[in-house]
Amino acid sequence: MQILSELFTTFIVAYLALTNGLANEINSWFIPGADNSPIYTEVETVEITRLPSQSDGIIPDVLLNSLAYQQAAVAGATGLAGATTKDPFAALVNIFCTMKTEEYIRTNTGTGFFVDPDGVIMTNAHVAQFLILEKTNDIGEVECIVRNGNPAAPKYKAELLYISPTWIQENAGVISDEIPMGTGERDYALLYVKEALDDSPLPTVFPALGFNSDPLPLSIRDNLVVAAGYPVGPLLRESASADLIPQKATTTVSELYTFGSNNADVFSIRGSLVGTEGSSGGPVLNENGEVIGIIVTRGDDDTDGSGSLRAITISHIEKTMLEETNFDLTENIAGDLPFRAEVFADTMTPFLLSLLETAN
Repeated sequence: MQILSELFTTFIVAYLALTNGLANEINSWFIPGADNSPIYTEVETVEITRLPSQSDGIIPDVLLNSLAYQQAAVAGATGLAGATTKDPFAALVNIFCTMKTEEYIRTNTGTGFFVDPDGVIMTNAHVAQFLILEKTNDIGEVECIVRNGNPAAPKYKAELLYISPTWIQENAGVISDEIPMGTGERDYALLYVKEALDDSPLPTVFPALGFNSDPLPLSIRDNLVVAAGYPVGPLLRESASADLIPQKATTTVSELYTFGSNNADVFSIRGSLVGTEGSSGGPVLNENGEVIGIIVTRGDDDTDGSGSLRAITISHIEKTMLEETNFDLTENIAGDLPFRAEVFADTMTPFLLSLLETAN
């Protein structure tokens, strides 16, 4: 009897060992890591296309080392703040510049928009460059006026509040070229309205758009956005005084690009009627009516349809502005604007002249 009991016990132990082994083997088929092997999770990755960076990390310290500029940036940091409209037409402006030299008269038109109710305008560096050239009188006689409305009518004189010194450094050799080229890196500037052309009082509150400086999520591809501007198309070639009509269009984001920041610095939008000359500097708004980028270059019409565009992100502007000044975008549009503009011109004009002399 004892022998049978021992045989039965041995059988039960062997059976349990076998079934436990089979159970563990089955678990390893269905449960990753159950056999202590590495767990590999397949994740769908969405790449951001890399664009060449002009600066390569070399940032001019002209503003960082200017005590006068640093002090002006924090002096009198008061005033209005925040959005006063979500209508891009209300905030849109046309910036029209004329350059006269002994050889020619050249006109340039671009778009901008109010980003602060105290009258601060955001636009492209390749549009605002004429305002810094105006200070030098080195290339020719320059005059810029701000127009708005439908059609665009002359309204204001503006002063340059900020332009990226890195952009100036990288583009000094071609700064007066008729057709600007580039990827859009740091191609942004800030102006402020100084006075009305007819000497009338300035508005107490300008119609300013709000902006969103958060990095764009990868999921923004194919999302609806609104682009706005003063597209010129064939009008400029017909007559410099032709009526400019503001346009806006709903389109979608097609691709994201980076200069190496690990976030989207540039995004492309599919073709629309806004996508012609003159729209550079116009806003691109998300579905909440916030500006997420400004138009900088034409896009790839073969991929995205006729009138495609590329825009730099507000997060790119925020990041690079912080690198160059120690202040973010909100801080750079606050304070005593006339004083800050004066200090900026006094600081940047010698810097620009030295670069122009080297380039020539």
